[in-house]
Amino acid sequence: MPRSRRITVNAVAPGPVATELFLNGKSEEQIQQFANMPPLQRLGQLEDISAVVAFLVGADGGWINGQILRANGGLV
Repeated sequence: MPRSRRITVNAVAPGPVATELFLNGKSEEQIQQFANMPPLQRLGQLEDISAVVAFLVGADGGWINGQILRANGGLV
């Protein structure tokens, strides 16, 4: 039986995140509409997404495999 190489494959699907790329070209009204969409009533921050990625690559995420984690503040 082959040994595990501890390789997992997952994806992170972020919702609207307040980055320069996302904000560029949008009016304040458009940005506020996106911020009001999720139940948490705000745009995601880079730290929100990096925390999910850090979890997945860390020891605590070692048993998660083949998943898409939606880091979107509860946006449905």
